[in-house]
Amino acid sequence: MHTLPRVVTANNRRRPWPAWAAALAVFLMFAAQSHATRIKDMVLVEGGRENQLVGYGIVVGLANKGDSQLNFTVQSIANALKRFGVNVPASALKSTNVAAVMVTADIPAFAKPGSRIDVTVSAIGDATTIQGGVLLQTPLLGADDAVYAVAQGPVAIGGFSAGNGGAGGASVQKNHPTVGIISSGALVEREIATTIVNNNSVSLLLLNPDYASAARIAEAINNVFPKTAVAKDASTVNASIPAQYAGYEVNFIASLGAIEAVPDNVARVVINERTGTIIATANVRISTVAVSHGSLTINIASTPAVSQPNAFSAGQTVATQTTDVQVNEKQGSFKVVDDLPTIQEVAAALNALGLSTRDMMAIFQTMKRAGALHADLVLN
Repeated sequence: MHTLPRVVTANNRRRPWPAWAAALAVFLMFAAQSHATRIKDMVLVEGGRENQLVGYGIVVGLANKGDSQLNFTVQSIANALKRFGVNVPASALKSTNVAAVMVTADIPAFAKPGSRIDVTVSAIGDATTIQGGVLLQTPLLGADDAVYAVAQGPVAIGGFSAGNGGAGGASVQKNHPTVGIISSGALVEREIATTIVNNNSVSLLLLNPDYASAARIAEAINNVFPKTAVAKDASTVNASIPAQYAGYEVNFIASLGAIEAVPDNVARVVINERTGTIIATANVRISTVAVSHGSLTINIASTPAVSQPNAFSAGQTVATQTTDVQVNEKQGSFKVVDDLPTIQEVAAALNALGLSTRDMMAIFQTMKRAGALHADLVLN
């Protein structure tokens, strides 16, 4: 009787497996000391990707919060009614209870007909909200214009919009009331053909491409399954399927995912200027550099005043403006930042200057231009 090759997981690695037990023990000891990560958390199996779907539909039941008299919305209502044998001229319809929307979704690999996926519904007209609306049956198309799913159901927006607004009115809004989701709102109608095994091998695509990470993943796999893996480039590791896993490729992929490797991260500083957020990896380095920081603040204030003439002077009362200009310059500081081994010390040196987060962003950008920051600088 043929024995099913078992899946190598963290729970059963200590059980005897004569072919590679010693190599696996050495590898696990090294990985534990180096903060290793499971391969399944660093890669994507080629062929196991998601695909995007999109469709056009209408949301009904919006209680006068829908689109104004837009031609495409009115025509969509007329077309929907015609499917049920109701022939109404588009010119005789009103659309205030209806909103034209685009429906988007991501269909995962291996999704079977009958399974359900989430969809996002977004208004494309001038509807003020789609709160409380119901999406009518909407086909979702792939890039090949084939229908892969059909969406329908009540829309949840996670916010609200209330009030009339306008002159003399008041309104309140939370989040984006013109975008909502339908959880499990689309029914998969067609499976997308997927191939994950080519030439008796699988390709692992790194989520963060890096030559060192690819080489380490291949080495970690070879420690468990000797002479099966090779790093093709910075983003691809190819693993041949061993003879004992012939016909059980899923078990082999599961075993690969449970193996651990030590990823390598590039030196990178990511700055989000909108939120004032700075993220830096641990291996950021800065050469010896002098940093000076100061700020100049100019305040200009205009105060309205009234010039009142003396009694019986036949003068006129006039409105005047009193302008006050103040210039405040904070004392700048000049600090030498030596070669720093860690980002923690970089942050400590900048904090010693009394800088705000936005000031730090400006200094990091200037350091990069000066050639003192040895890291990728990403601005969002």
